Amino acid sequence: MLATPFRLMLDFALPERCPSCGAMAPAGASAGGAFCRECWDSLVFLGSPCCASCDLPLPYATEHEQNCAECLSNPPRHNGIKAAVAYGDIARHVALRLKYAGRIGLARMIAAQLMRHVRDLPQDALLVPVPLHWTRLWGRSFNQSVLIAREIAAQSNHTLCPDLLRRTRRTLPLGGLSGKERRNMVAGAFEVHAKLASQLKDRHILLVDDVYTSGATTDACIRVLKKGGASAVTILCWTRVLPSGLQSANAT
Repeated sequence: MLATPFRLMLDFALPERCPSCGAMAPAGASAGGAFCRECWDSLVFLGSPCCASCDLPLPYATEHEQNCAECLSNPPRHNGIKAAVAYGDIARHVALRLKYAGRIGLARMIAAQLMRHVRDLPQDALLVPVPLHWTRLWGRSFNQSVLIAREIAAQSNHTLCPDLLRRTRRTLPLGGLSGKERRNMVAGAFEVHAKLASQLKDRHILLVDDVYTSGATTDACIRVLKKGGASAVTILCWTRVLPSGLQSANAT
C-alpha cells in the first residue's frame, strides 16, 4: 500500500510503452506487456485447434485428436511446440529488441504470454534454455533463452536448469540456409553437461527458445536430451514461423 503512490508517480513520469513500436500504452497495463491497440491486433496468438503432435494450427476442431500431414508422414522428435504467437513483423521486432537491443524486460512479457501453455504441462517438468556458445554469450552478455526461461520459472513452479545443455562449438547464423544446411550446421553442436546429466533421467524437458524457424537447432538439442534419458521434450518459444499458406490464413 505504501508503494502504490510511488508506483503511480512513476507511471506518470515514465508511462508504459508498447514493446514493439514504443507508442504510449494504455494506463494500468502490466509491465512489459502493454502492446498498443494496433500492434496487439497484428499479433496472431496460437492455440487450439492444432495438431496433436506439433501444435501446428488446424482449420477446425474435431471430437478426437488429429495430426497434420507432416507429423503423420514424419513423426517429430519433440512432444509439441508451444508458441505464444505466429511469426510476423511485430513478433519479429519484439524478438530482435530482446536479443540485440538489450530490452531484457521483454523476457517477462514473453513468459507471461507463454504461461497459458505452461499451465497445461507437467509441474515436475524441467526448464532448459537453448544455449549460446560462450563466444556469443561473451559478446552479447546474456542469453535471451535463459532470460525467458528464468521468467517462466518465476511465474510458475517449474525448476530451471540453465546449464544442463552446452554448445560445444560456434556455428554460423542459420538465416538464409536450407533446412538440410541448417541441420548439418548444428549437427553435434550440443551436449549434456556431464555433472548435471543425472537430472535428465525420465524427466519431461521444457526446451526454451525465442524463435522457432525450421526446428534444426531444437532437434539437435532434443537428440542429446533424449539420448541422455529425457522422457519427453516440449518446445516453448515466443514465436513460430508457420508455413506460408497457413501464415496467411491465420493473419486474416
